[in-house]
Amino acid sequence: MKILAIGEDRRYQELNQKLGSNHSIQRAYHPGEEDLSEFDIIFDLNFDDDYENIKLYSTLKNTLVFVSAVKTTLNEISYSLGERIHCILVGMNAIPGFINRNRWELSLLHFPQKKQVEDILSAIEVEADWCKDRVGMITPRILFMIINEATYTLQEGTASVKDIDIAMKLGTNYPYGPFEWADKIGITDVFETLHALYKDSKEERYKISPLLKEYYLKNQAFIR
Repeated sequence: MKILAIGEDRRYQELNQKLGSNHSIQRAYHPGEEDLSEFDIIFDLNFDDDYENIKLYSTLKNTLVFVSAVKTTLNEISYSLGERIHCILVGMNAIPGFINRNRWELSLLHFPQKKQVEDILSAIEVEADWCKDRVGMITPRILFMIINEATYTLQEGTASVKDIDIAMKLGTNYPYGPFEWADKIGITDVFETLHALYKDSKEERYKISPLLKEYYLKNQAFIR
């Protein structure tokens, strides 16, 4: 099975850690570098930041294409393209920290293709948690809301970064506190996903705190 991965170093390295021991993965920095029709599976791990790539994938009949679809939805992408998508398009939570895991959060453009996708997932030894085609998917939607709420607490001076992280880990048994998560994932993905969630839902819980926005604009880590 020929696999192509497109994306930044952190995401590619995670994918290679997950699949590379059993499967050969060819890497490209842009989909235009390769003849895409030669591959059985394509991973576009930075698709959230370059939706135009769908034009290159849409004509690939029966090719399984995983795209990072946390800040957007597959239906939005399909609608914006304005023509039929022939590839098997699967949305994936490809946020750093969520690729090299036992189970992947996935969504489908066409639900009848689920069995076909699951057969291929079984062949590459990956299990799936299927979710609706919605901005934020599952874990990012919950986790980034928690990070946002933590920045409100920090902004109010209620507790320090360290204390909030410790309290969250002790109280929920999470492996990381909200600020540790934010730094591990990267402030850009956290901010841009929350922005997309608020734009999509208009729910106050996703409204970005002024402090989080400040850290994003400065591209600054919480723990220094």
